[in-house]
Amino acid sequence: MIGIEEIAGYIPPHRISNDALAKQYGLEENFIQEKIGVIKHSVMGEDESAMTMCLEAFKDLQKKIEIENIDVIITITQNPDYNIPHLSALLHKELGFDKKTACFDISLGCSGYVYGLSIIQSFMHSNNFKKGLLFTADPYSRIVDKNDKNTALLFGDGASVTLLSENAKFYPKRTLFGTDGLAGWDSLICRNQKLEMNGRQVFSFAATEVPKQIKQLLEAENLNLADIDLFILHQGSRYIVQTIQKRLGVEECKVPYEIFDYGNTISSSIPLILRNYLCNKDIKRIVLSGFGVGFSWASSILTKE
Repeated sequence: MIGIEEIAGYIPPHRISNDALAKQYGLEENFIQEKIGVIKHSVMGEDESAMTMCLEAFKDLQKKIEIENIDVIITITQNPDYNIPHLSALLHKELGFDKKTACFDISLGCSGYVYGLSIIQSFMHSNNFKKGLLFTADPYSRIVDKNDKNTALLFGDGASVTLLSENAKFYPKRTLFGTDGLAGWDSLICRNQKLEMNGRQVFSFAATEVPKQIKQLLEAENLNLADIDLFILHQGSRYIVQTIQKRLGVEECKVPYEIFDYGNTISSSIPLILRNYLCNKDIKRIVLSGFGVGFSWASSILTKE
């Protein structure tokens, strides 16, 4: 069975402090720490790109495990370096894999990693593939309006890569999906190369739909909340993660929030946290839930069996 063997990531070293920006916007320090939960956000350098961030994540992966004979490369991004060609083709060129390697991109945002895991696992099973790479990279610094307090304080750049194989530490099981394009297609949107976000609508959607879906997922698997060791939610903001945690009725220690120093990295936010728990012997079951742009959401269970 195909599952997650290893995860690596990259966060650009350059940080912008939100303290000065908060004063510029007339916001209190308490709002930054307690509501947004991002003290600094990462911004890629002028010589960096979605591709170079992915390559740095891959270098990190190579430090952990030997990589060879990759059958498929899938990249989750809505901000690639070029509209054409696809980012995964550029990565294939740089990494020098065999011409038989399948490569394609998926245009999804904050739900992208959970969707991507299901897609690559199914694709590998269907084609009898043994090893695959799932990249995420969505440099929002390209589209964030620095004068917009709704977005400038929140988003950070980063990338991840997940190696999937039969020699897995965790296996994705059942996944549930959701979309409400009618209500949310324009709640987080890029117009004229500038990001616009209706934070209140995004919060209301996530706080309503995500706890409901997670409970439906557990019910479908005949599991209780107490059977889950860790809930890794998309790191939208500190307030939304805490709200979902409280509405689920689970302990705060089971719902990590780790983006104080780099910000909301979109599709990379879940894997950048998940990588820290892969080798924890005390964790047997993990729920992942991604949600955001397009009012797209997905939740999945990972197990060691």
